[in-house]
Amino acid sequence: MTRRLALAALAAAIAAAPLVIPEASHAALSDPAAYAKGYKAPRNAWGQPDLAGVWSPATITRLERDAALGQRLVLTDAEVKAAESANAQLNAAGAAPTDPKLRTEDLPHECGRGFSGVNCGYNNFWVDPGTRVMRVGAEARSSILVSPASGRLPMRPEALARQRAQFGNAQVGNFDGPERRPLGERCLVGFGSTSGPPMLPVLYNNHYAIAQSPDQVAVQIEMVHDVRVFRLNDRHEPASIRKWMGDSVARWEGETLVVETANFRPDQTFRGATADMRVTERFTRISPTQLLYQFRVTDPATFTEPVEGEVAWNLSKDQIYEYACAEGNYALPGILAGAREEERKGREMEGNRGEVKEEGGD
Repeated sequence: MTRRLALAALAAAIAAAPLVIPEASHAALSDPAAYAKGYKAPRNAWGQPDLAGVWSPATITRLERDAALGQRLVLTDAEVKAAESANAQLNAAGAAPTDPKLRTEDLPHECGRGFSGVNCGYNNFWVDPGTRVMRVGAEARSSILVSPASGRLPMRPEALARQRAQFGNAQVGNFDGPERRPLGERCLVGFGSTSGPPMLPVLYNNHYAIAQSPDQVAVQIEMVHDVRVFRLNDRHEPASIRKWMGDSVARWEGETLVVETANFRPDQTFRGATADMRVTERFTRISPTQLLYQFRVTDPATFTEPVEGEVAWNLSKDQIYEYACAEGNYALPGILAGAREEERKGREMEGNRGEVKEEGGD
């Protein structure tokens, strides 16, 4: 079963499930105290709420909500069962033995999760996007986005046109040169906003390790080899200094670590936003085993209103190991050489214009 078929099965199951409108209605970021129910994180050696540990946001809940669900942020039990069952079927199909008669000449073929042919870099064994719907406290969420109430990105038409003019087909299959390949493929930063901000779950490697000191908080990101450092009670660098993952300063507001990030590079922003976007993140430990991660993205040139979302980070017993993605990606010269050889023969490489997509995109 491909990703497309799995999503279709999920949509059908949701449509058939009895509609139960939850009492709670969400149109903006939640109050973490409502989920903490009196819980307060233990304090570290500096008296700060202790966020240290390895956390995982892995989930099958997607950034944007299925339009069929309208403004319903919380799923019913039947909808959760349908979603998790469809995902289990997808994993079972992906784990099935490969036909031993299949040859490379038989490409394209389906390899699961919407990938086929030249996009089959690895099979289901190598991916780990999660198996469950995201739960914040006891609530099963239909999307990561909570605002707008639709759970959909409020893109300006002119922003979409700007993206097409700026990138063309650079992120969907252009093999003209290394600069035209996605940042994740070049091993510069993680794909799909895993390194953020905002930091979002992707196809695999969904672990974050938090470490604290008196004047800094660091988040090690499993994907690629990124580390974000939040300077406590500091000022932003001058706007002329643009950094990977932006420039982050932080402060404690009671139980919550609040991080403000600005000064982004134009080639690493959230869903095509401009380099002038601003991101506010909030980290609150709401139980011994769960951290509520909240974000707000503001960019009037791209979104008609601020974008807000929430992700449950669950405490993990796993460790983060080296992510062996070579700086620049050693496979990239071979990829480009293959494209040059196809051009020499008078034909473009398959997927050269619009068929190859970046991993983890919504």
